[in-house]
Amino acid sequence: MGNVVTDRLLKEREAEGRPIKVGMYGAGFMAKGIVNQIAHSVPGMVLAVICNRNLDKAKAAYEQAGQEWVEVSSVKELAQAIKDGKPAITSDPAILYESDDLDCLIDATGAVEYGADITLGAIAHGRDMVTMNAELDATVGCLLKKKADEAGVIFTATDGDQPGVEMNLFRFVKSIGLTPLMCGNIKGLQDPYRNPTTQEGFAKQWGQDPYMVTSFADGTKISFEQAIVANGTGMSILKRGMTGYDHRGHVDELTGMYDVEALKAVGGAVDYVVGTKPGPGVYVLATHDDPKQKHYLNLYKLGEGPLYSFYTPYHLCHFEVPLSVARVVLLRDPVLQPLGAPLVEVVATAKRDLEAGETIDDLGGYTTYGQCERADVTAQENLLPMGVAVNCILKHAVPKDKVLTYDDVILPEGRTIDRLREEQAKLFGLGQPVPAE
Repeated sequence: MGNVVTDRLLKEREAEGRPIKVGMYGAGFMAKGIVNQIAHSVPGMVLAVICNRNLDKAKAAYEQAGQEWVEVSSVKELAQAIKDGKPAITSDPAILYESDDLDCLIDATGAVEYGADITLGAIAHGRDMVTMNAELDATVGCLLKKKADEAGVIFTATDGDQPGVEMNLFRFVKSIGLTPLMCGNIKGLQDPYRNPTTQEGFAKQWGQDPYMVTSFADGTKISFEQAIVANGTGMSILKRGMTGYDHRGHVDELTGMYDVEALKAVGGAVDYVVGTKPGPGVYVLATHDDPKQKHYLNLYKLGEGPLYSFYTPYHLCHFEVPLSVARVVLLRDPVLQPLGAPLVEVVATAKRDLEAGETIDDLGGYTTYGQCERADVTAQENLLPMGVAVNCILKHAVPKDKVLTYDDVILPEGRTIDRLREEQAKLFGLGQPVPAE
């Protein structure tokens, strides 16, 4: 939906010889797709520079798109590369956010601590940031959005990933006069006990990272994604972990599976279903109060209500990311941002019996999976956010499926993410959990 106006505006920029210049953090599976997409399918836009901790991956991303690169180690060198029309690579994050030559930055990393640092850098230097980092967004996005507003820049999630596609659909449904009561995500698999060993074969088949693939399978990723949809729409959840029906029929049949009053009572809910067709799309269930319009909706084959089903049967990830950049730069239109205070958080849950002294491993790993929980409950019960959990050390044993609290762990010292969590809690009056000594 984002390309309705942007395709024309991008062609104008191309004709004027003024392409949008983009810098990107990350050179993994998704980032490679973005490089190729901008290089071959997006007139009026250039990917001027990739920053990645491993430079070989940045080189490979340009090479697979048929582009030659130069390595830069300063803002001045980047400016020269842009002038010469040569794509650049660097391992220094500051070069991107300090460069006045770039119109927008993309975070394609999914790393919480690194993502926090580069986003703060972008905001401090007046740069717009389109983020694919749902892990960061769900953890401290509400604070980062407020900081970006104060700096006069845009910090937004992206089209293509399910949250952005849901938000486009939510906006459409509202714009034709209905009241959305559910934003949902269609999954093929949901098993909280999957790990990088069980997912290794699938990861290898598609050239992806086993931890990243596991975070899709074990529910962590969808929890982050639906949390940012909740925070961006004002919705909540029906229960911890969401409902997660297993339904092998068509998405339209979901209209009969939810209690409208229960949805209204929480101000609308985010959710997911497993196995529903057409996958892997997204859906919005909505109501209409006007009997005259309900008559028309029935005529147009949407049924008699009270819930009406709207869906997008696909999400095309990296294909749509450049359109989000165009929306931000050319229209100042963010795709998806928190409305205010956090409404839904993602909490860390033991994937197996955990022992005292264990270090919690990466997202999509062997130790924890993420579940959605209401932000007020998270604060009251001192629950450990999934975006904070990595590298924490367990003080004592924790049984399988128990949600971890701050009292269960020792936090690593000096992390940006912990400082931002504290600041966010203070800003929105959530009561900051203080780890017991």
